[in-house]
Amino acid sequence: MTKYKIIYDREACIGALGCLGVSEDLWELKDDGKVDLKGAVFNEETKKWELIVDESDFDVAKASEDACPVQAIRVEEVED
Repeated sequence: MTKYKIIYDREACIGALGCLGVSEDLWELKDDGKVDLKGAVFNEETKKWELIVDESDFDVAKASEDACPVQAIRVEEVED
């Protein structure tokens, strides 16, 4: 089964909340008006949050990426 990585740049986020409108299962609104990617791990090297999801979550992950007006969310296929 194909896996995907959601990469979230919280610093680039402007709090438009399009992603939250797409999925409250993936995104959580925080007190500063931005969202957190639930279950994500911070990558010290890239300074971005990352979450691996499977094929069943691809459509909602891609919709979250498409809903972000500042491209703070990226979804890419994970290489085997």
